[in-house]
Amino acid sequence: MAKHVARRDPRAHWLLLLLGLLLLLAALTVNGLVSGLAGGSGNATARPAPDVPAAVGSGGPVLRLDRAEPVSRALPDRTIALTFDDGPDPRWTPQVLDVLRRHGAHATFFVVGARVNEHPELVRRILAEGHEIGSHTFTHANLADVSPWRRDLELSLTRKAVASAAGREVTLFRPPFSSVPTALTGSEYAALRAAAGAGHVAVLTDLDTKDWQRPGADRIVRAATPKQGRGAVVLMHDGGGDRAQTLAALDRLLPALGEQGYRFTTVSAGIDASPSMVPAGVGARLSGTALRWTQTGARWAADVMNVLLATALVLGIARLVVQVVCAQRHVRRVRRPRRDRPEVRAPVSVIVPAYNEAANIAATVRSLMASAYPALEVIVVDDGSDDGTADIVERMRLRGVRVIRQANAGKPAALNTGIRAARANLLVLVDGDTVFQPDTVYRLVQGFADPSVGAISGNTKVANRRRLLGRWQHLEYVIGFNLDRRMYDVLECMPTIPGAIGAFRREVLLRVGGVPSDTLAEDTDLTMKVLRAGWRVVYEESAIAWTEAPSSLRQLWRQRYRWCYGTMQAMWKHRHALRESGAGGKLGRRGLPYLTVFQIVLPLTAPAVDVFAVYGLLFLPWSTLALAWAGLLLLQAATAGYALRLDRERYGPLWALPFQQLVYRQLMYLVVVQSVVTALIGNRLRWQRMVRTGEAAALVGAGRG
Repeated sequence: MAKHVARRDPRAHWLLLLLGLLLLLAALTVNGLVSGLAGGSGNATARPAPDVPAAVGSGGPVLRLDRAEPVSRALPDRTIALTFDDGPDPRWTPQVLDVLRRHGAHATFFVVGARVNEHPELVRRILAEGHEIGSHTFTHANLADVSPWRRDLELSLTRKAVASAAGREVTLFRPPFSSVPTALTGSEYAALRAAAGAGHVAVLTDLDTKDWQRPGADRIVRAATPKQGRGAVVLMHDGGGDRAQTLAALDRLLPALGEQGYRFTTVSAGIDASPSMVPAGVGARLSGTALRWTQTGARWAADVMNVLLATALVLGIARLVVQVVCAQRHVRRVRRPRRDRPEVRAPVSVIVPAYNEAANIAATVRSLMASAYPALEVIVVDDGSDDGTADIVERMRLRGVRVIRQANAGKPAALNTGIRAARANLLVLVDGDTVFQPDTVYRLVQGFADPSVGAISGNTKVANRRRLLGRWQHLEYVIGFNLDRRMYDVLECMPTIPGAIGAFRREVLLRVGGVPSDTLAEDTDLTMKVLRAGWRVVYEESAIAWTEAPSSLRQLWRQRYRWCYGTMQAMWKHRHALRESGAGGKLGRRGLPYLTVFQIVLPLTAPAVDVFAVYGLLFLPWSTLALAWAGLLLLQAATAGYALRLDRERYGPLWALPFQQLVYRQLMYLVVVQSVVTALIGNRLRWQRMVRTGEAAALVGAGRG
């Protein structure tokens, strides 16, 4: 219709959106890597692998492998180096430290870098109480199974995390899932050699208590007790799970072995080596701090996404419950016999604004003239068409049909021209690509028997639904539009009477100043004005109009972009309805919040939800994802099936529902993104006209003859 002057649509935000989504995915990936870390140790009963040097497999647990020949050290007799893996843990590490302090013992803690970033205060306490810290990688990764770059990164990030938390760098290193030297495999030994090249001294164990399996405190004590007074590096855990048994065993082990003359010390002190920790440089501290902030931000991002998903799920379920309850009330109200209501047979003027509608205009007019309604006139307002639209109607020479030509001024101006020319007091506004059934007009106007009703919405259906895109729109019309309209009717806050089919009292249109032209969603704007004028707006499900929906993604984008942008214009224009009473107040406090949440806010968050789904594919069990996806799909299918049954439609199109999530849904929320950006920068969107193909007429059969 009318061409509005506009700057070019903004595009820079697409790059910003893409970068933002990539940043979110990166943050979620970081959180996925550092969350839910597995614990445990390796196999303590294996035999040395053939490619592990004999001196290593049969030697002590402390290994220096940065020389031509490996060097191993063992602890002297009656010397025990207690070592704790997988911490620091906010629950268990403080309790372990309390037990050690109570018995005057020192130990070595092999910390996971990601947990250091979460609890740096525990690292500082460990060191303040005279204990030693070593590296246990950043994410508890099995270094024998990862690529060299990942191995180096795991070690480097852990050193940075400790440097930021305590101002020191670690040199001791225990690989996750390791145990005694005899259990080393060739790949594990190669990983230790590579770590030695980065300045690490490997620490395995003599006695693996397997406390992570929670075998009971008695078995843990027996497993941690050396035989014949020998020294030992003892492997225990202060994180990664429930460590109550470890605490109980430790509280018994320390006094029992102390009475036997054992001393408890750190690994470095136990082998008479110099302190393993060295002061960290400024660069290491700063990079470690940046790493901690990154991890914290990633955790916040994941927490926000979890809250967002939970909120969206709750809102979605609440919306469905309200829709179903309202739909049931609406069906009971409109389908029960109403013999007390007088029949409406007053004259009706049908106004058809048309701009280049040659493909469908003949079918539209014929369907109107084939109406069973007794007193009907049709006014076709040609808004400066250059495809012969007006000529087609005039050549039809149908009684009761008038053609009014005007220079191109836009759809609202064409409608207002028709309103002024109409003779009847009941007006039906119809798009030029819409086809009516014979009983549509009659059913549409019966609601005017109630003097409080100022306007009535009909039931719009997609005619060209043979292709996949048409089926998607058909489902959307039935579920998203018509199911909503039943709810709006019951809640008395109908925000939109579609341009394809709507009926108005003439006095109502005159009172509100006719069809507004200052928004691109003139149908929504007009409906809101009617409500704010104090009239009821209702929905008539049996008044069916067949319309031609966009047949390509490009056309669909243009149509929905205009709809969304225009709806936001109308919402902003009528925002003061929030403070009004009566019908306007119901629109302001029911309709506008609903539109804001479900047509703007939630669609704006949808790209982030899709990124979260990608994150789930990477880090969540596929069985969980499949179950969640199937559950949501079944809920959506049940909703769609219910809506189709209410509209007396076949269930066949339901097969297209899963595929709707792959393209159509994304297109719809990107439309909202584009519309919001356009509104925020103050751009003026121009009218986007859809190219008609005449499929509505062909499929419904109204265009024959």
